[in-house]
Amino acid sequence: MSFSSDVKEELAGHISSARHCQLAELAAIMHFCGQYGIGADGKYTIGFQTENMLIVRKGFTLLKKTFNIETGLDLDEESFQAVFSKIGDLEEVVSPLLLKNACCKRAFLRGAFLSCGSINDPQKHYHLEFVCDREDIALQLQEVLADFDIAVKIVHRKKYYVVYLKEGSAIVDLLNVCEAHKALMDFENLRIVKEMRNSINRKVNCEAANITKTVNAATKQIEDIEYIRDYYGFENLPMALREIAAVRLDYPESSLKELGQLLDPAIGKSGVNHRLRKLCELAESIRL
Repeated sequence: MSFSSDVKEELAGHISSARHCQLAELAAIMHFCGQYGIGADGKYTIGFQTENMLIVRKGFTLLKKTFNIETGLDLDEESFQAVFSKIGDLEEVVSPLLLKNACCKRAFLRGAFLSCGSINDPQKHYHLEFVCDREDIALQLQEVLADFDIAVKIVHRKKYYVVYLKEGSAIVDLLNVCEAHKALMDFENLRIVKEMRNSINRKVNCEAANITKTVNAATKQIEDIEYIRDYYGFENLPMALREIAAVRLDYPESSLKELGQLLDPAIGKSGVNHRLRKLCELAESIRL
């Protein structure tokens, strides 16, 4: 299974003990993928427009716990109206009365993610999103997330409004808010490994770049020194430049610090760099 499926499976098994939280989660599921209806035979129906059986089972479990409605039974008008009066019109946003408490907001977010959320494999890149049919419900979702200090953005993608975030730490916060604790630990473990690997790669790349830079600089220094030797002559150089030129030719792979220690008396890295720069300038003037 994908990481997103694992998260949904964990959330599907999380049933709040309080009825007000159950109602908040049921309201989220109904508003994101539920439907009311009256059939041609006059029978009342409540269902879920999804191919994900986790959502269907969770939805009917919550209907059973909150309204004592059994799956597969025909609804009478009284039962139907009881659900409608609490959950509200699905063409509107979820009633703020159902989201008064922090625990209810957590339940709402669980239902929202279960219904229309997804999360990428954290080993690849960080991306979590909710795909909403309407802008008003997307804005409500953004507002609820903001109550937990989770900042998300909304983008209009074709006919949908996508609420998304791309930072690993924010995804961790959201999983924590939804109480998907196992998924959170799995995500954190993968994130630590990934960031450690990235850190090592950055260091290796940095060291490789430094080595390349050092080699290129040494190659250029040797080319300049050989040019001076062939077209100007070491005997015409001041003693300090003659000494560093000879040492650089004898030790082409040594660092500036190591070259300085080979001189008598030894000099520091900056002193070596200064003398080699003088040789470079001299070579350039000769070439002109």
